[in-house]
Amino acid sequence: MPVSYKKLWKLLIDKDMKKKDLCKAAGISSSSIVKLSKNENVTTGVLVKICKALNCDIGDIMEVVDETDKQRNGN
Repeated sequence: MPVSYKKLWKLLIDKDMKKKDLCKAAGISSSSIVKLSKNENVTTGVLVKICKALNCDIGDIMEVVDETDKQRNGN
């Protein structure tokens, strides 16, 4: 099932952080940020580092997208 990281980008806006700030704070690579930007899969370790850096839960940064809902909405 596909995932969406829209919640992560909104959280960064709320915290007035840029993607490169997240890289530094979480100790993750820019290639991980690129994957997140494309809603691609990243390791659980990367997600945990992000959660620790932002002091949040995994549900605060991502969600699983139901493909059937996506198709019904014409997206």
